[in-house]
Amino acid sequence: GWLEDIFHYFFKVAWHGESAALNIIGTGENIVPTIHAKDLSNIVVSVADSKPKTRYILAVDDSMNSMTDIITSISKSLGTGNVMNISREEALLLPEITQRIFDIISVNLRMEGTWIKEGAKFEWTSETGIIENMPAVIDEYKRSRGLLPIRICVLGPPASGKSLVASQLCQHYKLHHLKIADVIQEAIEKLEKQASRAEAEDGEEGDDEAAQQAQETLDLLNESKQENNDRYEDQYIIQFFTEKLLSMPCQNQGFVLDGFPKTYSQAKDLFGNKEEPEDEDAPKLEYNTKLMPEAVISLDGDDEFLKKRVMNLPELVVAGTHNTEDLFLKRLTEFRMVNTDDQTVLNYFDELEVHPEHLDITADTSSNMSQVVQKVVKVVGAPRNYGPTEEERLELERIEMEKRMKKEAQEKLELQRKEEEEKKETKRRKDEWAARVKEVKEQEEEVLQAQSYPLRNYLMKHVMPTLNQGLIEVCKVRPEDAIDYLAEYLFEHNPQVD
Repeated sequence: GWLEDIFHYFFKVAWHGESAALNIIGTGENIVPTIHAKDLSNIVVSVADSKPKTRYILAVDDSMNSMTDIITSISKSLGTGNVMNISREEALLLPEITQRIFDIISVNLRMEGTWIKEGAKFEWTSETGIIENMPAVIDEYKRSRGLLPIRICVLGPPASGKSLVASQLCQHYKLHHLKIADVIQEAIEKLEKQASRAEAEDGEEGDDEAAQQAQETLDLLNESKQENNDRYEDQYIIQFFTEKLLSMPCQNQGFVLDGFPKTYSQAKDLFGNKEEPEDEDAPKLEYNTKLMPEAVISLDGDDEFLKKRVMNLPELVVAGTHNTEDLFLKRLTEFRMVNTDDQTVLNYFDELEVHPEHLDITADTSSNMSQVVQKVVKVVGAPRNYGPTEEERLELERIEMEKRMKKEAQEKLELQRKEEEEKKETKRRKDEWAARVKEVKEQEEEVLQAQSYPLRNYLMKHVMPTLNQGLIEVCKVRPEDAIDYLAEYLFEHNPQVD
């Protein structure tokens, strides 16, 4: 129950649906005793309250299921419905099956809980065992691990980018991309495969009846296609989509409806609730909760924008598609015609309080409509799955490492570029400063030199003759106080003193 432990590997593989069959270890004939986690908790509480004299108590349910029975039930209720036997050695090579899980799942014990039948008093959750209660166990498992399906419907006029947005949403959330042509082709191939079994010689009676019904359906489809201008009637398309949406992969992971339903009546026939409630007093829901999208996205764009978008497409891309000029205009006209009155496909969702999210594609400037996708992701929320696989995780880590190394290399180059620019700028400033200092010095020298000419003339005319004679006289006489002698000489021989 709940998250599951021993059986988690089998639940996980079945939920993913990527393996053709679930593995049964060995022959699978060993009896595996089980009990629901909630029942075990109740038994522990009952033992604590009643304090029985019995020293050993076996906590098991009434089932005597073999490993094959349990794994087959998991596969049919959650996966493809197929199982295959592998050897014990092969099982031990699987990284998900630890030695502990291997030992427990390989036990072969027939056990009966005597005391809990007589002495324990509590309300059982799964008294008859895991197989009898598999739907409830799977529901617990999904809710406990947050594995709830995401259902999205992307609608819009031709060339609005529905398939591009849907494919990116499927990649982000790991959902199934449902396009009209693909769903029809898959259903036809399935019918043809069933019809071909009628030709097999060793076919059983049940297979013959199914093959005959498949062939009759194919005949009706071909007849309908011929009578409706090479198109299938809505009733068949609705049937194909209903079968696809109720398939295990779509019920487990979820889906993205790409451009379907197109009309109010198609939406009502596809999502309308055709089942009566189990409780007669309970009100009947107007829609099937297993099929109804939780998010309806409407990509809005005017005709001029859509026409320009198609006209700008390369011829190689347009060739052989519905986006040639004539076909595109015809499809656009048909779309506008069925979306003018009150009974549009968007009105159907509005009436059921599943309000569409309108996104203006003309405001998206990205090359792959990533801005629109991000808005849808914000509306839908976080993924509800197991997250990336080990291979995907390693790939994401590799991509992240490459991005980080590229970013570091760019930052290093940018840092080197800035350092070089700073060095050049520093050198330029130093050279500029040196040039300015040199220029200032030269200007100062010129000013000093210009100012020194009149002073020199003055000294040479009035000072230097008398001073030179005084110095000569000092040298001749050599007095003890040469400075005082020179001063007296200059005072006595001053030409300005009479």
